[in-house]
Amino acid sequence: MTNDLNYHHLRYFWAAAREGGISRAAEKLRVSQPSLSAQIHQLEGRLGQKLFAKAGRTLVLTDAGRLMFGYAEQIFGLGQEMLDALHDRPAAQPMRMSVGLANAVPKRIAHRLLAPVFRLVPAVRLECVENPPEALLAELAVHRLDAVLSDAPAPPTVRVQAFSHLLVESAVSIVGTAKLVRALRGRFPKSLDGAPLLLPTAPTALRRSLDSWFEQHGLRPRVVAEAEDTALLEAFGQAGLGLFPAPAVLEADLRQRLGLRVAGHLPPALRERVYALTVQRRIQHPGVVALAEQARKTLAKPRA
Repeated sequence: MTNDLNYHHLRYFWAAAREGGISRAAEKLRVSQPSLSAQIHQLEGRLGQKLFAKAGRTLVLTDAGRLMFGYAEQIFGLGQEMLDALHDRPAAQPMRMSVGLANAVPKRIAHRLLAPVFRLVPAVRLECVENPPEALLAELAVHRLDAVLSDAPAPPTVRVQAFSHLLVESAVSIVGTAKLVRALRGRFPKSLDGAPLLLPTAPTALRRSLDSWFEQHGLRPRVVAEAEDTALLEAFGQAGLGLFPAPAVLEADLRQRLGLRVAGHLPPALRERVYALTVQRRIQHPGVVALAEQARKTLAKPRA
């Protein structure tokens, strides 16, 4: 191992990590795959550390590789800033931020969390991708995403080393149109027995908690519809098709925007949570840092 660093080799490693593989990086750099692989192997030899490991047919970054990639992002980002400053011109392209959104994450919460990203200087170009959590984690593993917003921590069953950062924890309210709320008979939550409900689908964390709680208290609501997308549940709820669960932190928004009313609050054990999943133990991307700071200031306090 030597303390000297070949920045040419580092750039090749950085490109392979950003592009998610040797073949795509070689095509972008216009070099052969064997040449690119050889230079990355030379870098690993000089460092005395493996930077990539095989996971099936794909390459994933090792712990050392993730650490190296974080520094490489800063090194080459600063290098471009230096060239732009020397030529007295703005950066050619804004910094990119790619965020994966699990469908179960309430869109209004995602909007609030992402709002400060648009105010960052220098500007950040935001890209949002919606998919099931497993597909998003696969994209996160190969650095096509900077973070994933999910309703649950990264499951231990997936073969991706991801760190879970709790951003939002909120009590859960049952909301609906004024007509449906007035029609409930008896005291809440007993009034939910037989009431028309719109529920998130079974794979979501909140649905699992709700089903367990209904069974525990002998409640059998009439499930009118199920949807993974929270925006669709809101649309059905606004149309008066049923009551639905929503984070208590959005109560004021649902009243003002959709004219909905609160039927009651579920017990403290039932929580709506939103996590940022990243491949770094510490959040590094400026946009993700801004997102986490927004959560801490405005959304993180659970309602009693």
